[in-house]
Amino acid sequence: MKILNLICLSAVLILLCGCSKNKIAHTFELADNDFLLDGKPFQIVSGEIHYPRVPREAWRDRMKMARAMGLNTIGTYVFWNVHEPEKNVFDFSGNNDIAEFVKIAQQEGLWVILRPSPYVCAEWEFGGYPYWLQNEQGMKVRSQEKQYLEEYRKYIHEVGKQLAPLQVNHGGNVLMVQIENEYGSYGADKEYLKINREMFIDAGFDGLLYTCDPQKDIKNGFLPGTLPAINGQDNPAIVKKVIRELNNGKGPFFIAEWYPAWFDWWGTPHHKVPAEQYTGKLDSVLGAGISINMYMFHGGSTRAFMNGANYRDSVPYEPQISSYDYDAPLDEAGNATDKFMKFRAVIEKHLPVGTKLPAVPASKPAVALETIHFSAESSIYDYLEKSKQSIQPLTFEDLNQAYGYVLYRTVINEGKSGILKIDGLRDYGLVYINGKRHGILDRRLNQDSLMIDLPKGKVTLDILVENMGRINFGPFLLQNKKGITGKVSLAGTVLKSWEMFSLPFDKQPVKKTDTNVFRQEGPMLKYAEFELNNVQDTYLDMRKWGKGVVWVNGHNLGKYWSIGPQQTIYLPAEWLKKGKNQIVVLDLIKTDQRSLTSLDKPILDQVK
Repeated sequence: MKILNLICLSAVLILLCGCSKNKIAHTFELADNDFLLDGKPFQIVSGEIHYPRVPREAWRDRMKMARAMGLNTIGTYVFWNVHEPEKNVFDFSGNNDIAEFVKIAQQEGLWVILRPSPYVCAEWEFGGYPYWLQNEQGMKVRSQEKQYLEEYRKYIHEVGKQLAPLQVNHGGNVLMVQIENEYGSYGADKEYLKINREMFIDAGFDGLLYTCDPQKDIKNGFLPGTLPAINGQDNPAIVKKVIRELNNGKGPFFIAEWYPAWFDWWGTPHHKVPAEQYTGKLDSVLGAGISINMYMFHGGSTRAFMNGANYRDSVPYEPQISSYDYDAPLDEAGNATDKFMKFRAVIEKHLPVGTKLPAVPASKPAVALETIHFSAESSIYDYLEKSKQSIQPLTFEDLNQAYGYVLYRTVINEGKSGILKIDGLRDYGLVYINGKRHGILDRRLNQDSLMIDLPKGKVTLDILVENMGRINFGPFLLQNKKGITGKVSLAGTVLKSWEMFSLPFDKQPVKKTDTNVFRQEGPMLKYAEFELNNVQDTYLDMRKWGKGVVWVNGHNLGKYWSIGPQQTIYLPAEWLKKGKNQIVVLDLIKTDQRSLTSLDKPILDQVK
């Protein structure tokens, strides 16, 4: 018995020692010019990776690549609409397990900079805000409005439960936490920023807090008592001058977003910038002792319906593509690029004496699969369930629908010709007369009307509307409802008595067997199974298709659109399996395709 007790006691002591070892608290403080980690100067060399844009199974691989390029820190946003998709429904599981993402970074020897919203921009749907906020009467995001602050407070406390224990002062690896995000580009309410800070502290974020803004807006977004950081500026003299002016003549100096390239939106050329345009700037910044966070180090992919959009008075609506390759040092699949190798060489020059970088992991193999032949198809009309009725069209928000599509239907009892006009089409509409497509309206092109000629007798008018992404930046955040947001008129007469059919497609659609009179005319879903002996990355070649979405093995891979520049969809090996795999393709406009090919490399630069 004594021996047994001794064994148990030893096991407990070993466990306690192990826990203690993993929970050593660090200090992270500000000096006049430097960050101090455990009292010693520390230069942050960070790169941004967004956990929802990378398969959970690949998080560790991306961390290893970060270490191999010389990064010592990872930056990430925390996405409100990912973690609270519906009011008071929180999700930190699977690919949303941000705490696990942070812990893996620690295991791989990386510190973390946390950017917990409430607003993130990030070319992400609604800038990270959940759609349902718009259903709160009178709510104003990024303001002192009571309802907004209450919902925000609940959310940030849930985030705090997950992440506050992972701060450096609690034995974790989170160095510092950003409050708000480029708020100076939106407003200048210092009291609102103070409320943000207080809520973060109440939620358990008791370490170092900071704000970040572009140079022209930094005075608006800076909150005295927090560290100011600058975005988009890499001239060392300017960086130091701007931060000193705000921070009582002191540093340290942090470029919170340094852009090695840019993102893409539908119908415009792919952004690609040679590494040589940045290596000298990176060298000068690191040589000046300035800390930096690359936006992005690795972009990944914006899956499902989470792409955002830009819109300003002088710029048309610009929905972003699914690939978030960003021409970053790591490509969309997580492989090292020429930019990676050249940035690595620069970083290596500035490493602490005696530090050696790990070898660069080999690129992941990619393969072109055998042609996939679709064995079944269904019309989108086969998925219509119980409708909601209203005199005027209802928005997605009215229907408590976040993303996807809504079919609007009304019946007209007389033959009539004239202009069909939709006030506030958000964002892409296909018009059908008695089940036959008559035209397409595209918000990007400021299209909201077309000429129609109705036959005699009773006519069914359908308008299928796609949410192509809520605006993620600028003053129009408060004007972000989707669907038909105004009235519909024909020849000047307002059409009334509408049915709305929700088609959120929030899960991979299940094959339908029944048909109806509309089959073959409306958008179609194609179904196939394909066998794999070996699992490798691949790129689905969508050049022969029109516009839609692809699911594989339950994963929504994102949107495609023949106008480009993205012509392929990245399918990661982590979401494939040996043996039987399932694929579903929804196409809105080119419904005659029966097969799908793939490539061993992406096409991100073809605009039609």
